[in-house]
Amino acid sequence: MIVTEEFIYKKWAGINVLSASFTDFAYKKHCHEEYAFGVTLSGVQRFYIDGSMELSYPHGVMLFSPEQVHDGMAYDKTGLKYVMLYIEPEVFWELLEKKEGVRFSSPVVYNCRLERSIRSLANAVINAADQSFCDELLVAFANNFGNVALNTAHKKDDVLIKRAKEMIHGNLEAVLRLDDICEEFGMSKYKFIRVFKAGTGLSPYQYYLNCKISLAKRLIEKSRDIYSAVSDCGFVDLTHLNRHFKSIYGTTAFEYLKKR
Repeated sequence: MIVTEEFIYKKWAGINVLSASFTDFAYKKHCHEEYAFGVTLSGVQRFYIDGSMELSYPHGVMLFSPEQVHDGMAYDKTGLKYVMLYIEPEVFWELLEKKEGVRFSSPVVYNCRLERSIRSLANAVINAADQSFCDELLVAFANNFGNVALNTAHKKDDVLIKRAKEMIHGNLEAVLRLDDICEEFGMSKYKFIRVFKAGTGLSPYQYYLNCKISLAKRLIEKSRDIYSAVSDCGFVDLTHLNRHFKSIYGTTAFEYLKKR
C-alpha cells in the first residue's frame, strides 16, 4: 500500500485539525506551542521524542505536550495515514479544569474511547459541522483523560532558558544574534548553545526558526496575507518561508493558505 502525499488543515475555535497521508515525507525536529493529539489510521508512525524512538501502530494515540521536541515519518514504504488535533493550552486546561500545565506520561497509548473521540472531533471539524456539535465532541474528548496518565510535576524551564526564549520571541523579525543573548548571561556562545539545547532539545537557531514559522502560520491565519507574513517574520522571500514551513507542517505556506 503506497499512499498519496496529502496534508489537509482545518481550524475551528482553538483547535487546528490535520489529516495527513504520506510515504517518503519526514518532519524535521520541531515543537508546537499547542497540545497535539493524534491517531494512526494505517501504517506505522516512527518518531523521536525526549531522546528515544517511539512507534505508533494503527489505533495508536499520540500525545505531545507544548514545546515537546519531536520529528515524524512513516516506518516503512507502505506509508502512513493519521489525524491530529492541535489544541491551544488554555483551551485544554479549561477542559480539564486545571490551573496549570500538564504533560503526558507516555507519548503513545492505546485507548479505544480516546481514539474514537479524537477521530470524531477531527471529522466534525474537517466537515465543518455545527459549532454546538463540535463543542459537545470536545467535552466528550476531554472526559477521556481521567484514564490517561498525566504528569503535573514536570520540570519547568530554568531562569536562563526562560529569559533566552523571551529574547528570541521578542525579535523574530531580525537575524538571531547569539552574541547579544550571551552578553546578558555572561557566557560564551558555545557554552550557551550547549546549555540551551540540553534544556530544550533544540539548538538556539532551531528554536528561533521554529518560532518564526509558528508566527508566520498565525499571521497567515489571521490576515490571509502570505507576503506580509514573509516580511513580518524576516524571511528572505516566499520560497524561503515555504521550504521551512513544509519541514514542520508538511505543506508549504502558500498551499496552507490556499486550502483554508
